[in-house]
This record gives sequence, structure tokens and C-alpha cells, in this order.
Amino acid sequence: MTVTSQSGEQTSAAAPDLAQLLRPVVRESSVSEVAKRLLDHLSAGDIKPGTRLPAERQLAEALGVARSSVRGALSALDVLGIIEIRPGSGSYVREGTSEFLPRAINWGLMLGQRRTQDLVEVRTYLEAVSARLAAERATDEDLELLEEHLRQMRAAGGDAKAFIDADIGFHLEMARIARNSVLSDILHSIRALLQVWMERVSDIEGTVSGTLCEHDAVLRAVRARDPEAADRAMADHMVMASRRLRESVDNEGR
Repeated sequence: MTVTSQSGEQTSAAAPDLAQLLRPVVRESSVSEVAKRLLDHLSAGDIKPGTRLPAERQLAEALGVARSSVRGALSALDVLGIIEIRPGSGSYVREGTSEFLPRAINWGLMLGQRRTQDLVEVRTYLEAVSARLAAERATDEDLELLEEHLRQMRAAGGDAKAFIDADIGFHLEMARIARNSVLSDILHSIRALLQVWMERVSDIEGTVSGTLCEHDAVLRAVRARDPEAADRAMADHMVMASRRLRESVDNEGR
């Protein structure tokens, strides 16, 4: 649906129910609190890509904050590429959910967003189950594919993108080997989390060597067809990966 402005410009219709969705910000008004509230609705799917957000005045009234806080939050989201501010027209959620999700996760991590932290926690359990099932079901050909991803990680050297791609490939390959379509679909759907996760921790000292060692332990357990060991090795890897992620977020906040 579109509306025509007085200038004749065709624009998307404003989200009709957003004002009802938003609740007043309880704590002292701040840009980060307003941004977090808006992002929560964006990542929950309450606000679709392409939607025009209500005017600053309406957002400020719905959230119970000053317009300056809303203006600052919108500016921050615009800089991150999550929304687009069009002078004289309004603020719009950018098109392309696949591009938006990594930015939403990244912003959520910086703000300590509960939904994002829950996603990180769930990934830990899903990856451990994936490794357990892979140890039970892997064929010799499957093992060769896992080994190839690990070789690519070792060969990446200082190429962070190549290392990250091979790392993600290892995890998605493990999910395929588990031969559980639901589990595989879920892990593929949070691929954006894996991407953001690795990008954030890639400059933490010991990330490359630690990640290689942890992946090698998982592969050894899967190769041995030992589900218990594979579960433990992947869980250990997730603990260390989560620790590196938290260190990255904490360092950025200093």
C-alpha cells in the first residue's frame, strides 16, 4: 500500500500498529534504550522491511521519551544501515531481511539485547546435538568433507574472510551430516549469527589457534564415532567461542 504526499511523491504507508506495540521506556531516557526497543520489534518481525516508521513525535509519545532521544536512536540505526532516513519523507526500514539480520544481531550484541543472547545460548545446545548425531551417522565421505573445511581454515593464514567462511562451512557441514532436516534448517537459518560471531571475535588474540584446536577435537570425536566425546568437544568449543564473543563485546564497550 502506498500514500501520496502533498508533493506527489509515492511513499510506503506507515506501520499502523507500531504506536500500540511500543511501551514507555521505564528507565532514564537514552538513545541506547530507545534504539534497543525499536530493534526488539524489528528483529521480532513486528516491523517489516520497507515500512515507514511513525514520525518522531509519535514515537516519542509512545515511548514516553524526549524527541531528542528518538532522533538520536534513529540516527544510530541509520548509520548502522538498519533504517534509512529520507529527508522530507520519513524513516524507513531497509529492504533485504538477509542483509538486515546480521546488523540487527551485531547491534543487539552491543546493547546486550536479551533476544540475541538467547539466540547465542540456543546455538550452543544445537551445535552439541549436531555433533552427537554426526558422530553416529557420518560416512567416510562425510569425514573427508569435514577435514577439507578444517584444511581450508588452516590454509587461510591471515585471510580473515577465508577463515570465517571455512569455519561456518565446518558447522553447516556438521549439521548436514547429522541428517536431521529440522536441526539443519534451524542452524542454516541462524547462519547470520555465525557470520557476525566470527567477524566480531576474529581480532581477539588466540581466536584462530583456539578455534582450530577446538574444531580438531570435534573432528577427532566424530571420526572415532564417539557421540559422547563429540557432544563434549562441541560444547567445550561453544563455551570458548562464547567467551571470546563476550570479550569482544566488553572490549568494544570500554
